[in-house]
Amino acid sequence: MKQVDLKIIILGALGVGKTSLLHQYIHQRYYDDYRTTLGASVMSKNITVDNQAVKMQIWDTGGQERFRSVVSTFYKGVDGCILAFDVTDRDSFLELEGWRQDILDKTHPPDPSLPFVLLGNKIDMQDRQVSSGDAAQWSEERNIPYLEVSAKDNINVEQAFQTLAGHALIRHKEGLMSYMTDSIKLKPEKTSKKRRKCCS
Repeated sequence: MKQVDLKIIILGALGVGKTSLLHQYIHQRYYDDYRTTLGASVMSKNITVDNQAVKMQIWDTGGQERFRSVVSTFYKGVDGCILAFDVTDRDSFLELEGWRQDILDKTHPPDPSLPFVLLGNKIDMQDRQVSSGDAAQWSEERNIPYLEVSAKDNINVEQAFQTLAGHALIRHKEGLMSYMTDSIKLKPEKTSKKRRKCCS
């Protein structure tokens, strides 16, 4: 079966741990790096989803406001989006809707069916500011799966990316089926030479 390529992007505020999550998923090690991602960096991983070979190309983006316009240039061709926030930073949670709307508004063509997964990172830390209930309610209102994760302790990281890959693959296959259906040209019916006479 032919490999499917999926483009995934990670969005969220500065310092929520997007790069650490990605390194834990790709390399199975904690990447405690405080350098800001400038624009975006890309990593890939080959996985299997429902017996389908998938190559995930994951775009790690800068979370600073000044990078917002740069980040939006990477939205083209995206198959799924991870929204990440830091459970110890309420502001990062409040910024989620802005990131979600940004990608929905700037993908061409606009696609309201774009799969999302919401991740609440740093659950290994004590000074929590965002409750599980608040995050779950936010995600339920938008029909987005929510997982609590820890890049440091490798909690639910694999499951998070696998969940998004599953949703993105379903959407990819549905799009493929729709494209194939639209491509089938039906022969126009021949109009009858004999026209019915209209009764007066």
